[in-house]
Amino acid sequence: MNRGLVVVRGGGDIASGTIHRLTKCGFRVVVLEIDKPTVIRRTVSFANALFDKEITIEGIKAIRTDDINHVDDYLNKSIIPILVDETGKSIDTLKPDIVIDAILAKKNLGTNMEMAPIVIGLGPGFTAGKDVHAVIETNRGHDLGKVIYTGKPQKNTGIPGNIEGYTHERVIRSSNEGIVSTKASIGDIVNKGDCIGYVDELPILAPLDGVIRGLIKSGLHVTKNFKIGDVDPRGKVDHCFTISDKARAVAGGVLEAILTMHK
Repeated sequence: MNRGLVVVRGGGDIASGTIHRLTKCGFRVVVLEIDKPTVIRRTVSFANALFDKEITIEGIKAIRTDDINHVDDYLNKSIIPILVDETGKSIDTLKPDIVIDAILAKKNLGTNMEMAPIVIGLGPGFTAGKDVHAVIETNRGHDLGKVIYTGKPQKNTGIPGNIEGYTHERVIRSSNEGIVSTKASIGDIVNKGDCIGYVDELPILAPLDGVIRGLIKSGLHVTKNFKIGDVDPRGKVDHCFTISDKARAVAGGVLEAILTMHK
C-alpha cells in the first residue's frame, strides 16, 4: 500500500511517533535532520540513525543515507531513509505529497505551504492558514494532539511534563559549556547524585532516583544550561525503548489532519 510520499523535518522522539505511525499506515516516509542532532531520547528517535547508521523502533527500521538517489531503494524495502538536510532543500527534488515540520524549534525554520499540497507543523511557531495548512497541538493537557486549521497552538510553557510530581527536577542540564562524555546509558537505574557523565571535567549528576530515559550522544558540544538528559522517577525501563503517550497522541493528530485534507 502506498498512500503517498511524506517528508518529515526532524527525527526526535515526538517526530518519531509520527514517522512510525505514518509508516505503519502505508505512507512512504523520508526524514530530514541536521548532521549532529542533540536528541535526548535517542532510543526512540529515528534521528539516532545519523550516529549509528541505522535504528529500529518498535519494528520500523531507518537508515542514514547520504545520497538522495538511494531514497527510493530504501522506501521500496519498507525502510525509512534519513538525509542530512537542515534547510529542507531536498524537498524540491523529492516532490512529496505531504511535508511535516516536526523540528519542535518553537519557531518556523523555513517551512511554508508551497512545499507540498499538505503542510503540517507540530507545536508553537506555526500559524495554520498562513505558513502551514494545519498545526498539531503538542502541549500536554486537554488539547494534546488536536488539529488546528486556523490560527496558532498554545504557547510554549517551558515546563516539562509532570511525572509523579516532578517537572523541571527530572531534567538534566549542563552546568557549563563543553564536550559531553557519558558513563551511563539510557535504561540505567540511577540514584540521586550518581555521576552519569561529564561536560569537560565537570560531573553530570542524576537529579533524582529513577531510570535514565534520555541522554545526549557522547562527544557532542553543548552550551551552559543545555538539556542533556532526563530521569523518569517511575523507573520503568521498557518506557525508554517504546514510543511515548505524547508522541502517539501527536501522531494521531497528524494522521487525522492528513486524512481530512488528503483528496
